[in-house]
Amino acid sequence: QVQLVESGGGSVQAGGSLRLSCSASENVVGNDCMGWFRQAPGKEREGVAQINIYGAVNYTDSVKGRFTISQDKSKNTLYLQMTSLKPEDTAMYYCAYSSRHWNRCPSGAGEYNYWGQGTQVTVSS
Repeated sequence: QVQLVESGGGSVQAGGSLRLSCSASENVVGNDCMGWFRQAPGKEREGVAQINIYGAVNYTDSVKGRFTISQDKSKNTLYLQMTSLKPEDTAMYYCAYSSRHWNRCPSGAGEYNYWGQGTQVTVSS
């Protein structure tokens, strides 16, 4: 059973930066698709960024140029560097792993079968 643990969330002012980390219990980082998702109150869970085994990445349009997803296979850790944060980035952020995809990583939450508990990001104006 893969376990994912996120960390790095917090409260920042608009324009600030945060770096989220996701530590995996098994050697899954870099072996299949992984991604970051977020969910704001009253909204559906949204795919933020995904990365495949080759390091190819996808971003939702609203974070392009501001967020960077990366993975460190040696540390079995997934990262999300967030810069120029905006109040609309406020949400619970989740790390996810898909054992079913490794090349073309889907952005839909339903395609990921392992999830972390989430870390809260709050951006104030």
